[in-house]
Amino acid sequence: MLLGFKTELKFNNKQRTAFLKHCGVARHAWNWGLSLTKQILDHNKANPTDKIKFPSAFDLHKWLVALVKPECSWYYECSNSPPQQALTALRIAWDRFFKKVSGVPQFKKKGQHDSFTLYGVIKILGNNKIRVPRIGVLQTYECLPQIQPKSVTINRQADRWFISFKLEVAQQISTSDSIVGVDLGIKNLATLSTGEVIQGAKSYKKYQAKLSRLQWLNRRKVKGSSNWKKVVIKIARLHRKIANIRKDTLHKLTTLLAKNHGTVVIENLNVSGMLANRRLAKAVSDMGFYEFRRQLTYKCKLYGSQLVVVDRWYPSSKTCSQCRTKKDVLLLSEREFKCDNCGFTIDRDLNAAINLTKAVS
Repeated sequence: MLLGFKTELKFNNKQRTAFLKHCGVARHAWNWGLSLTKQILDHNKANPTDKIKFPSAFDLHKWLVALVKPECSWYYECSNSPPQQALTALRIAWDRFFKKVSGVPQFKKKGQHDSFTLYGVIKILGNNKIRVPRIGVLQTYECLPQIQPKSVTINRQADRWFISFKLEVAQQISTSDSIVGVDLGIKNLATLSTGEVIQGAKSYKKYQAKLSRLQWLNRRKVKGSSNWKKVVIKIARLHRKIANIRKDTLHKLTTLLAKNHGTVVIENLNVSGMLANRRLAKAVSDMGFYEFRRQLTYKCKLYGSQLVVVDRWYPSSKTCSQCRTKKDVLLLSEREFKCDNCGFTIDRDLNAAINLTKAVS
């Protein structure tokens, strides 16, 4: 199976300028293609009898070369890969919108989510050097896998730049036959059916006051000034730190579950519905439920274990794990489950985790 490898780059000012130029070309191609495709959709909506065929990624790039590049000579200072990949990604985004998987693609802004993709002759030189088209040899902080990637993606996080590519890894075969149920929560990140409780990182809650202070300082600066740029970098660094702490906790938990158990059972949570609740949205986002499921999905595949997703309407919290009697009403404030039939008392989250294991056994 394919896995992504990502590491930080060492770079000088010349390379940093090249990174920014390539990001600018990719962003310009995306915004130009998005503007053009929106005009085509508006025309087709206004003229149902005289519709224009919606362009493919190849059509968009052909029009870009014919119409945009002659007027924007700075396109030729960069590789031709970033605009091609940006238009391909735009076409995929429109396909997702037409299938009602995601929303309408949005225009990109300078300095936000800067990234570009390069493909062609890419060579890894030694342990920590990689040669990419147009930019040249780049140095990394850690050892690189000795493969020959077909393409690489370079992106910026605050004031740091990272390179990523795909590599082929062999799937492992799990020898464990144990089943573990995982109940996700806001107070604790996860309660396992084994009785183990995993605390969430709650990194946003920890740094919320500091982030609020920096954002207040940012509002007091003149936009575009040197001091404004310094505070923007500080805010971006803090956001990166919050995200990294959350990802570290999730990676450790998902690896523990996928490696040590043959079957992992979770609930199909309605995360978007939880985020719509203004009282829960911040806490749910801080836990990272969607990222937990994403990581667990590919790690179970990697380590040979099985991931079972139980329907969200399965009454795991309302059912007694001892006698299987279901309660009609269970308030969110009741943190301890008490069975009216057999008198069994147990922690609410642990009861739900045990019921998840019984849902597949």
